[in-house]
Amino acid sequence: MNGENLPLLLILVLAVIGDNTSVSVAVLVLLLIKFLGLGSWLPVIQNHGLNLGIIILTVGVLAPLAQGGVSIREMLAAFKGSTGFISIAVGIFVSWMAGRGVPFMQGTPEVVTSLIVGTIIGVCFFHGLAIGPLIAGGLVSLIVSMVQQFHS
Repeated sequence: MNGENLPLLLILVLAVIGDNTSVSVAVLVLLLIKFLGLGSWLPVIQNHGLNLGIIILTVGVLAPLAQGGVSIREMLAAFKGSTGFISIAVGIFVSWMAGRGVPFMQGTPEVVTSLIVGTIIGVCFFHGLAIGPLIAGGLVSLIVSMVQQFHS
């Protein structure tokens, strides 16, 4: 084993401590790919994995619609109350933040490890959930650009 696997092993240890199954499995898959000599697939995973993951996540979120668990009447009811409007506004904001996060994380890949470590700390010590690295990346991007504007 060489030193290039140490960041993945550190993330794996933190994920296990934080009881973060999805990050643990992701790291194990990447390590398995490397150990099996399939490293040539890593650029493909890097280039297309995020889009594939978003598609799978979207399918999971839309599954209740496909099963008939949400009717048109219930969807329209979201526009009637303040909670529905707030939910829509937050959904728009979070989508926008995630959209900022993708290019930011692609342009600064060293941030990904920090976001994962932060997420695992949030799970371990603040009873958080291990979701939202893209949104976190978007928030970091927004804060960094605001700080840069302030110092200019």
